[in-house]
Amino acid sequence: MHRDATGQYRVTHYDEEQVRAFVPYPLPPNPPLKLDGSLQQMLEAASLALGRLDGVKTLLPNPALFTYFYVRKEALLSSQIEGTQSSLSDLLLSELGEKPKKPLDDVVEVSNYVAALQHGLHRMQQDGFPLCNRLIREVHEKLLSSGRGSRKLPGEFRRSQNWIGGSRPGNALYVPPPHTEVQDCMANLEKFMHAKNDGISMLIRAGMAHVQFETIHPFLDGNGRVGRLLITLMLCEAKILSEPLLYLSLYLKQNRNEYYELLQKVRETGDWESWIRFFLEGIRSAAEVAVDTANKLLDLAKLDRDTIEKSDRRVNSMLRVFEVLNERIIISISEASKSTGLAFATVSNCMNELVNLGIVSEYTGKSRGRLFTYDKYLALLSEGTEPL
Repeated sequence: MHRDATGQYRVTHYDEEQVRAFVPYPLPPNPPLKLDGSLQQMLEAASLALGRLDGVKTLLPNPALFTYFYVRKEALLSSQIEGTQSSLSDLLLSELGEKPKKPLDDVVEVSNYVAALQHGLHRMQQDGFPLCNRLIREVHEKLLSSGRGSRKLPGEFRRSQNWIGGSRPGNALYVPPPHTEVQDCMANLEKFMHAKNDGISMLIRAGMAHVQFETIHPFLDGNGRVGRLLITLMLCEAKILSEPLLYLSLYLKQNRNEYYELLQKVRETGDWESWIRFFLEGIRSAAEVAVDTANKLLDLAKLDRDTIEKSDRRVNSMLRVFEVLNERIIISISEASKSTGLAFATVSNCMNELVNLGIVSEYTGKSRGRLFTYDKYLALLSEGTEPL
Protein backbone atom coordinates (compact mmCIF):
# COMPACT_ATOMS: atom_id res chain seq x y z
CA MET A 1 0.00 0.00 0.00
CA HIS A 2 1.23 3.50 -0.81
CA ARG A 3 1.24 5.72 2.22
CA ASP A 4 2.26 9.33 2.52
CA ALA A 5 5.36 10.22 4.51
CA THR A 6 4.96 9.41 8.20
CA GLY A 7 6.75 12.58 9.21
CA GLN A 8 8.92 15.40 8.02
CA TYR A 9 12.58 16.29 8.38
CA ARG A 10 13.51 19.37 10.32
CA VAL A 11 16.91 20.92 9.59
CA THR A 12 18.69 21.86 12.79
CA HIS A 13 22.26 22.26 13.99
CA TYR A 14 24.45 20.30 16.38
CA ASP A 15 27.98 21.50 17.13
CA GLU A 16 27.84 23.73 14.04
CA GLU A 17 26.93 20.72 11.89
CA GLN A 18 23.68 20.72 9.91
CA VAL A 19 21.39 17.85 10.97
CA ARG A 20 18.16 16.46 9.50
CA ALA A 21 15.99 15.38 12.43
CA PHE A 22 12.79 13.40 11.82
CA VAL A 23 9.51 14.68 13.31
CA PRO A 24 6.71 12.08 13.09
CA TYR A 25 3.15 13.03 12.23
CA PRO A 26 0.52 12.24 14.88
CA LEU A 27 -1.07 8.78 14.83
CA PRO A 28 -3.11 7.10 13.43
CA PRO A 29 -1.44 6.76 10.02
CA ASN A 30 -2.95 8.10 6.81
CA PRO A 31 -4.34 6.18 4.99
CA PRO A 32 -5.44 3.87 7.84
CA LEU A 33 -3.87 0.49 8.52
CA LYS A 34 -5.05 -2.10 6.00
CA LEU A 35 -6.38 -4.96 8.14
CA ASP A 36 -6.66 -7.68 5.47
CA GLY A 37 -7.74 -11.26 6.12
CA SER A 38 -4.33 -12.60 7.15
CA LEU A 39 -3.64 -9.65 9.43
CA GLN A 40 -7.07 -10.05 11.03
CA GLN A 41 -6.29 -13.74 11.65
CA MET A 42 -2.99 -12.80 13.28
CA LEU A 43 -4.79 -10.31 15.52
CA GLU A 44 -7.30 -12.98 16.59
CA ALA A 45 -4.52 -15.53 17.22
CA ALA A 46 -2.57 -13.05 19.36
CA SER A 47 -5.70 -12.12 21.32
CA LEU A 48 -6.54 -15.79 21.99
CA ALA A 49 -2.97 -16.52 23.12
CA LEU A 50 -3.09 -13.57 25.55
CA GLY A 51 -6.39 -14.84 26.91
CA ARG A 52 -4.86 -18.27 27.59
CA LEU A 53 -1.86 -16.63 29.23
CA ASP A 54 -4.03 -14.50 31.48
CA GLY A 55 -5.98 -17.62 32.48
CA VAL A 56 -2.96 -19.81 33.21
CA LYS A 57 -2.45 -18.28 36.64
CA THR A 58 -5.67 -19.93 37.84
CA LEU A 59 -3.91 -23.29 37.43
CA LEU A 60 -0.96 -22.28 39.56
CA PRO A 61 -0.67 -22.89 43.31
CA ASN A 62 0.99 -19.48 43.79
CA PRO A 63 0.02 -16.98 41.04
CA ALA A 64 1.82 -14.10 42.79
CA LEU A 65 5.08 -16.04 42.67
CA PHE A 66 4.58 -16.77 38.97
CA THR A 67 4.15 -13.05 38.31
CA TYR A 68 7.19 -12.27 40.48
CA PHE A 69 9.49 -14.36 38.30
CA TYR A 70 7.93 -13.33 34.98
CA VAL A 71 8.37 -9.64 35.78
CA ARG A 72 12.03 -10.30 36.47
CA LYS A 73 12.45 -12.32 33.29
CA GLU A 74 11.00 -9.50 31.16
CA ALA A 75 13.18 -6.98 33.01
CA LEU A 76 16.25 -9.07 32.27
CA LEU A 77 15.42 -9.66 28.60
CA SER A 78 14.55 -6.02 27.90
CA SER A 79 17.80 -4.89 29.54
CA GLN A 80 19.80 -7.46 27.55
CA ILE A 81 18.56 -5.95 24.28
CA GLU A 82 20.40 -2.79 25.39
CA GLY A 83 23.59 -4.76 26.11
CA THR A 84 23.23 -5.66 29.80
CA GLN A 85 25.11 -8.89 30.61
CA SER A 86 23.26 -9.93 33.76
CA SER A 87 21.47 -13.27 34.30
CA LEU A 88 18.37 -14.29 36.21
CA SER A 89 20.46 -15.94 38.92
CA ASP A 90 22.49 -12.72 39.30
CA LEU A 91 19.28 -10.76 39.88
CA LEU A 92 17.92 -13.27 42.39
CA LEU A 93 21.25 -13.33 44.25
CA SER A 94 21.29 -9.54 44.41
CA GLU A 95 17.77 -9.52 45.87
CA LEU A 96 19.01 -11.93 48.54
CA GLY A 97 21.79 -9.51 49.45
CA GLU A 98 24.42 -11.78 47.90
CA LYS A 99 27.15 -10.71 45.48
CA PRO A 100 26.21 -11.44 41.84
CA LYS A 101 28.73 -12.87 39.39
CA LYS A 102 28.18 -10.19 36.73
CA PRO A 103 29.06 -6.45 37.10
CA LEU A 104 26.87 -4.77 39.70
CA ASP A 105 25.81 -1.98 37.32
CA ASP A 106 24.22 -4.58 35.02
CA VAL A 107 22.23 -6.07 37.89
CA VAL A 108 21.19 -2.59 39.07
CA GLU A 109 19.78 -1.84 35.61
CA VAL A 110 17.60 -4.95 35.73
CA SER A 111 16.48 -4.23 39.31
CA ASN A 112 15.55 -0.70 38.26
CA TYR A 113 13.45 -2.08 35.41
CA VAL A 114 11.53 -4.24 37.89
CA ALA A 115 10.97 -1.21 40.13
CA ALA A 116 9.86 0.92 37.16
CA LEU A 117 7.27 -1.62 36.01
CA GLN A 118 5.97 -2.15 39.53
CA HIS A 119 5.69 1.61 40.03
CA GLY A 120 3.72 2.04 36.82
CA LEU A 121 1.34 -0.80 37.63
CA HIS A 122 0.81 0.38 41.21
CA ARG A 123 0.02 3.91 40.08
CA MET A 124 -2.56 2.63 37.58
CA GLN A 125 -4.09 -0.22 39.57
CA GLN A 126 -3.90 1.08 43.13
CA ASP A 127 -3.90 4.87 42.70
CA GLY A 128 -6.23 4.92 39.69
CA PHE A 129 -3.73 7.05 37.78
CA PRO A 130 -4.02 7.03 33.95
CA LEU A 131 -1.20 5.96 31.67
CA CYS A 132 -0.07 9.42 30.59
CA ASN A 133 3.13 11.37 29.97
CA ARG A 134 3.47 12.21 33.65
CA LEU A 135 3.41 8.50 34.53
CA ILE A 136 5.83 7.68 31.69
CA ARG A 137 8.25 10.22 33.16
CA GLU A 138 7.80 8.69 36.63
CA VAL A 139 8.56 5.23 35.22
CA HIS A 140 11.66 6.64 33.51
CA GLU A 141 12.78 8.21 36.77
CA LYS A 142 12.61 4.81 38.50
CA LEU A 143 14.43 3.15 35.61
CA LEU A 144 17.38 5.58 35.79
CA SER A 145 17.32 6.12 39.56
CA SER A 146 20.80 4.59 39.98
CA GLY A 147 23.59 2.99 37.99
CA ARG A 148 24.44 3.88 34.41
CA GLY A 149 22.26 6.65 33.05
CA SER A 150 21.43 8.12 36.46
CA ARG A 151 22.88 11.48 35.35
CA LYS A 152 20.88 11.63 32.11
CA LEU A 153 17.85 13.55 33.36
CA PRO A 154 15.82 10.75 35.02
CA GLY A 155 12.12 11.55 34.76
CA GLU A 156 12.59 14.46 32.34
CA PHE A 157 12.16 14.77 28.61
CA ARG A 158 15.46 15.60 26.95
CA ARG A 159 16.62 19.15 26.47
CA SER A 160 19.15 18.42 23.73
CA GLN A 161 19.43 16.47 20.50
CA ASN A 162 20.04 12.71 20.65
CA TRP A 163 20.67 10.15 17.90
CA ILE A 164 20.79 6.41 17.22
CA GLY A 165 23.94 4.81 15.80
CA GLY A 166 27.04 6.69 14.73
CA SER A 167 29.29 9.02 16.69
CA ARG A 168 27.25 12.19 16.10
CA PRO A 169 23.95 13.22 14.49
CA GLY A 170 25.69 13.85 11.18
CA ASN A 171 26.59 10.17 10.68
CA ALA A 172 23.79 8.59 12.72
CA LEU A 173 21.46 5.86 11.48
CA TYR A 174 18.51 7.85 12.77
CA VAL A 175 18.05 11.30 14.32
CA PRO A 176 14.86 11.77 16.41
CA PRO A 177 12.96 15.08 16.61
CA PRO A 178 14.73 18.16 17.99
CA HIS A 179 14.16 18.53 21.73
CA THR A 180 11.89 21.52 21.06
CA GLU A 181 9.41 19.15 19.34
CA VAL A 182 9.38 16.41 21.98
CA GLN A 183 6.66 17.88 24.20
CA ASP A 184 4.18 18.23 21.32
CA CYS A 185 5.04 14.81 19.88
CA MET A 186 4.48 13.13 23.25
CA ALA A 187 1.22 15.03 23.81
CA ASN A 188 -0.03 13.67 20.47
CA LEU A 189 1.08 10.16 21.42
CA GLU A 190 -0.80 10.42 24.73
CA LYS A 191 -3.99 11.35 22.85
CA PHE A 192 -3.58 8.37 20.52
CA MET A 193 -3.05 5.91 23.37
CA HIS A 194 -6.44 6.85 24.82
CA ALA A 195 -8.42 7.43 21.60
CA LYS A 196 -11.74 5.57 21.55
CA ASN A 197 -13.30 6.35 18.17
CA ASP A 198 -10.73 5.37 15.56
CA GLY A 199 -11.61 1.67 15.29
CA ILE A 200 -8.10 0.49 16.23
CA SER A 201 -7.87 -2.54 18.54
CA MET A 202 -5.82 -2.18 21.71
CA LEU A 203 -3.21 -4.72 20.59
CA ILE A 204 -2.56 -2.81 17.37
CA ARG A 205 -2.70 0.49 19.26
CA ALA A 206 0.02 -0.76 21.64
CA GLY A 207 2.18 -1.84 18.69
CA MET A 208 1.81 1.54 16.99
CA ALA A 209 2.41 3.46 20.22
CA HIS A 210 5.65 1.55 20.76
CA VAL A 211 6.97 2.55 17.33
CA GLN A 212 5.94 6.17 17.80
CA PHE A 213 7.60 6.32 21.21
CA GLU A 214 10.84 4.88 19.82
CA THR A 215 10.65 7.34 16.91
CA ILE A 216 10.26 10.31 19.27
CA HIS A 217 12.98 8.97 21.60
CA PRO A 218 11.97 11.51 24.25
CA PHE A 219 14.68 10.74 26.83
CA LEU A 220 18.44 10.97 26.80
CA ASP A 221 18.73 7.33 27.89
CA GLY A 222 16.46 4.34 28.55
CA ASN A 223 14.13 4.89 25.59
CA GLY A 224 14.17 1.26 24.43
CA ARG A 225 13.34 -0.10 27.87
CA VAL A 226 10.60 2.47 28.54
CA GLY A 227 9.17 1.82 25.05
CA ARG A 228 8.87 -1.90 25.80
CA LEU A 229 7.46 -1.18 29.25
CA LEU A 230 4.83 0.94 27.53
CA ILE A 231 3.44 -2.14 25.74
CA THR A 232 2.93 -4.02 29.03
CA LEU A 233 1.44 -0.99 30.77
CA MET A 234 -1.04 -0.39 27.92
CA LEU A 235 -2.19 -4.03 27.92
CA CYS A 236 -2.61 -4.03 31.70
CA GLU A 237 -4.44 -0.69 31.72
CA ALA A 238 -6.84 -2.05 29.09
CA LYS A 239 -7.26 -5.21 31.23
CA ILE A 240 -6.19 -7.42 28.34
CA LEU A 241 -3.72 -8.69 30.93
CA SER A 242 -4.57 -8.63 34.62
CA GLU A 243 -0.89 -9.28 35.49
CA PRO A 244 2.33 -8.48 33.59
CA LEU A 245 2.93 -12.07 32.50
CA LEU A 246 4.07 -11.35 28.94
CA TYR A 247 7.78 -11.28 28.19
CA LEU A 248 7.72 -9.93 24.63
CA SER A 249 11.37 -8.92 24.93
CA LEU A 250 12.39 -12.59 24.40
CA TYR A 251 10.93 -12.44 20.89
CA LEU A 252 12.42 -8.99 20.26
CA LYS A 253 15.82 -10.15 21.52
CA GLN A 254 15.77 -13.23 19.28
CA ASN A 255 14.72 -11.13 16.26
CA ARG A 256 16.44 -7.87 17.16
CA ASN A 257 17.83 -7.13 13.67
CA GLU A 258 14.38 -7.44 12.08
CA TYR A 259 12.93 -5.48 15.01
CA TYR A 260 15.18 -2.47 14.38
CA GLU A 261 14.80 -2.74 10.59
CA LEU A 262 11.00 -2.66 10.78
CA LEU A 263 11.01 0.34 13.13
CA GLN A 264 13.10 2.23 10.59
CA LYS A 265 10.98 0.98 7.68
CA VAL A 266 7.86 2.50 9.26
CA ARG A 267 9.62 5.86 9.46
CA GLU A 268 10.98 5.74 5.93
CA THR A 269 8.09 4.19 3.98
CA GLY A 270 5.06 4.14 6.28
CA ASP A 271 4.93 0.33 6.14
CA TRP A 272 2.90 -0.15 9.29
CA GLU A 273 1.47 -3.46 8.05
CA SER A 274 4.85 -5.28 8.12
CA TRP A 275 5.54 -3.99 11.62
CA ILE A 276 2.10 -4.99 12.92
CA ARG A 277 2.51 -8.51 11.48
CA PHE A 278 5.84 -8.82 13.27
CA PHE A 279 4.41 -7.38 16.47
CA LEU A 280 1.31 -9.62 16.54
CA GLU A 281 3.41 -12.69 15.81
CA GLY A 282 5.63 -11.68 18.72
CA ILE A 283 2.65 -11.32 21.05
CA ARG A 284 1.28 -14.72 20.03
CA SER A 285 4.66 -16.44 20.27
CA ALA A 286 5.59 -14.88 23.63
CA ALA A 287 2.21 -15.71 25.16
CA GLU A 288 2.37 -19.33 24.00
CA VAL A 289 5.94 -19.75 25.26
CA ALA A 290 4.91 -18.32 28.64
CA VAL A 291 1.95 -20.73 28.92
CA ASP A 292 4.20 -23.64 27.93
CA THR A 293 6.75 -22.63 30.58
CA ALA A 294 4.03 -22.44 33.24
CA ASN A 295 2.86 -25.95 32.40
CA LYS A 296 6.44 -27.27 32.47
CA LEU A 297 6.97 -25.69 35.91
CA LEU A 298 3.82 -27.39 37.19
CA ASP A 299 4.93 -30.76 35.78
CA LEU A 300 8.41 -30.38 37.24
CA ALA A 301 7.13 -29.54 40.72
CA LYS A 302 4.79 -32.56 40.64
CA LEU A 303 7.55 -34.90 39.46
CA ASP A 304 10.00 -33.76 42.14
CA ARG A 305 7.31 -33.86 44.82
CA ASP A 306 6.57 -37.47 43.85
CA THR A 307 10.28 -38.27 44.05
CA ILE A 308 10.44 -36.88 47.60
CA GLU A 309 7.32 -38.77 48.69
CA LYS A 310 8.87 -42.04 47.45
CA SER A 311 12.03 -41.48 49.49
CA ASP A 312 12.23 -43.11 52.89
CA ARG A 313 13.75 -40.34 55.02
CA ARG A 314 12.41 -37.05 56.43
CA VAL A 315 9.58 -36.96 53.87
CA ASN A 316 7.40 -34.41 55.68
CA SER A 317 10.30 -32.11 56.49
CA MET A 318 11.72 -32.37 52.99
CA LEU A 319 8.35 -31.49 51.49
CA ARG A 320 8.21 -28.36 53.66
CA VAL A 321 11.69 -27.35 52.52
CA PHE A 322 10.75 -28.17 48.91
CA GLU A 323 7.72 -25.85 49.04
CA VAL A 324 9.97 -23.01 50.17
CA LEU A 325 12.37 -23.78 47.29
CA ASN A 326 9.46 -23.39 44.87
CA GLU A 327 9.07 -19.85 46.17
CA ARG A 328 12.70 -18.82 46.53
CA ILE A 329 14.66 -21.03 44.04
CA ILE A 330 17.92 -19.79 45.60
CA ILE A 331 17.98 -19.92 49.42
CA SER A 332 20.24 -20.34 52.42
CA ILE A 333 19.78 -22.86 55.23
CA SER A 334 18.99 -20.11 57.74
CA GLU A 335 16.33 -18.53 55.45
CA ALA A 336 14.77 -21.92 54.77
CA SER A 337 14.77 -22.63 58.51
CA LYS A 338 13.01 -19.33 59.19
CA SER A 339 10.44 -19.91 56.44
CA THR A 340 9.61 -23.51 57.42
CA GLY A 341 9.89 -23.19 61.20
CA LEU A 342 12.19 -26.20 61.19
CA ALA A 343 15.46 -26.39 63.10
CA PHE A 344 18.62 -25.36 61.27
CA ALA A 345 20.08 -28.87 61.55
CA THR A 346 16.88 -30.43 60.21
CA VAL A 347 16.83 -28.13 57.19
CA SER A 348 20.54 -28.78 56.57
CA ASN A 349 19.93 -32.53 56.54
CA CYS A 350 16.90 -32.09 54.26
CA MET A 351 18.94 -30.05 51.80
CA ASN A 352 21.62 -32.72 51.72
CA GLU A 353 18.94 -35.32 50.97
CA LEU A 354 17.48 -33.13 48.21
CA VAL A 355 20.98 -32.82 46.72
CA ASN A 356 21.31 -36.62 46.78
CA LEU A 357 17.94 -36.91 45.02
CA GLY A 358 19.18 -34.59 42.27
CA ILE A 359 16.55 -31.96 42.99
CA VAL A 360 18.76 -29.13 44.28
CA SER A 361 22.46 -28.30 44.21
CA GLU A 362 24.73 -26.24 46.41
CA TYR A 363 25.68 -22.98 44.71
CA THR A 364 28.71 -21.55 46.56
CA GLY A 365 31.04 -24.52 47.06
CA LYS A 366 31.69 -23.22 50.60
CA SER A 367 31.23 -25.03 53.89
CA ARG A 368 29.64 -22.01 55.58
CA GLY A 369 27.02 -19.58 54.29
CA ARG A 370 25.91 -22.10 51.68
CA LEU A 371 23.20 -21.33 49.12
CA PHE A 372 21.06 -23.98 47.48
CA THR A 373 19.37 -23.70 44.09
CA TYR A 374 16.40 -25.49 42.58
CA ASP A 375 18.34 -25.93 39.34
CA LYS A 376 15.74 -27.38 36.99
CA TYR A 377 13.15 -24.76 37.99
CA LEU A 378 15.67 -21.96 37.48
CA ALA A 379 16.72 -23.45 34.12
CA LEU A 380 13.12 -23.44 32.85
CA LEU A 381 12.63 -19.82 33.91
CA SER A 382 15.97 -18.83 32.41
CA GLU A 383 15.35 -20.23 28.92
CA GLY A 384 16.27 -17.55 26.38
CA THR A 385 17.93 -15.26 28.93
CA GLU A 386 21.54 -16.04 28.03
CA PRO A 387 23.38 -12.69 27.62
CA LEU A 388 23.97 -11.59 24.02
